[in-house]
Amino acid sequence: MLNTLRNLFAFLILTLVSSFGTCAAAQPADQFVREYTQDLLTTISVNKQLLAGDPKKVAELVDSKILPVVNFQRMTTAVLGRHWRVATPEQKQRLLEEFRVLLIRTYSGAISQIKDLQIEVKPLRANAQDNDVVVKSVIFRPKGEPIALDYRLERSGETWKVIDLNVAGLWLVETYRTQFSAEINRVGIDGLIASLSEKSKVADKTAK
Repeated sequence: MLNTLRNLFAFLILTLVSSFGTCAAAQPADQFVREYTQDLLTTISVNKQLLAGDPKKVAELVDSKILPVVNFQRMTTAVLGRHWRVATPEQKQRLLEEFRVLLIRTYSGAISQIKDLQIEVKPLRANAQDNDVVVKSVIFRPKGEPIALDYRLERSGETWKVIDLNVAGLWLVETYRTQFSAEINRVGIDGLIASLSEKSKVADKTAK
């Protein structure tokens, strides 16, 4: 179940932030998603390398489409919670790096599912001047029940930034916070970093 949620979280980030790359914050967030998501789905569905989960292509997609429009540091600090405040500067840098790698690994497993999904974006229930909004939508799959999902966005100048995602009542930040906190309580911050790094190495070897 957790792996399925991770894949869905990754899919949501891909669809959302790629569609926001060329949008101004003056435009309603739900309109952003509605206009650009279908174009992204079409683009990925015809890219064989992305559909195959090619790590290099996925990394390029993350660097060009995702990181520029995600408040990645805010997301990482929220995931680490109180542990972020006591981490050293070196540990914070490593945590940012390893969490980024973790998400890239997750994207690789999610992209192959994108061509078979459809999204219905719900009308935005927010005021035009709101700087923190939640866009609600529904994922329709070829098999299985539809899945409710929310995007949490913050206004950043003339753009929107992704700060959290929710699938079927589970928020991405909270899900990883629980997992990371348990690991830190068991082996410490350096232990979490080492664990994430080792998983990355194993994933790289498997991919080869």
